[in-house]
Amino acid sequence: MNVSEAVATRRSIRAFLDRPVDMGLLRDLIERAGRAPSGGNLQPWHVHVVSGEAMVRLKAIMRERLAEAAFGDPPEYSVYPQPLGEPYRSRRFGVGEAMYEPLGIPREDKAARLRWFAANWQFFGAPVGLFCYVRRDHGPPQWADCGMFLQTLMLLLREAGLDSCAQEAWTVHHKTIGKFLDAPEDQMLFTGMAIGWRDSDAPVNGFEVPRAPLEEWASFRD
Repeated sequence: MNVSEAVATRRSIRAFLDRPVDMGLLRDLIERAGRAPSGGNLQPWHVHVVSGEAMVRLKAIMRERLAEAAFGDPPEYSVYPQPLGEPYRSRRFGVGEAMYEPLGIPREDKAARLRWFAANWQFFGAPVGLFCYVRRDHGPPQWADCGMFLQTLMLLLREAGLDSCAQEAWTVHHKTIGKFLDAPEDQMLFTGMAIGWRDSDAPVNGFEVPRAPLEEWASFRD
């Protein structure tokens, strides 16, 4: 698989097979992703990988946590601007509707949508979870570096036949995750990520995510 194919076939996978991931392979891919661009070579990403018995424990903890406090902890950062203006609001709304349609969950069934959203905190059935932290005293350039690291990793995963889903939803339970990982206080949870083998038969993995045409967001001058 070349880079173009990896980019074209990468998806946010929300249903994974019950199939283990070779942790030696994953360790190698994560190490290689460390070659991602980094301003000043700071390499500001701090990565925690959860699998095996640790994953079993974390999923059990999250089931209990959702029963106690479904809406989690006060957020440490806003995933989206408030208010979210156009065209970004329509793009976000559109991808949500495209996801719920193959699941057969109508817009008015809020309870069913919440139940489905809770699958985030079981990593959508993936056997491996990854958490990316960034130092609290680092700024937007370092957060951008973390994004480049994560994208590099996601493309390397595709090259290896694996799939992923970046999940900023995990920040809703940042206190629970921080305690589980024993994360340093000077680091903030940026995002989680599910890693595994996609279930190609799952309807939620089959919908297409539209992208804005090039002319809408790029200009060329010569």
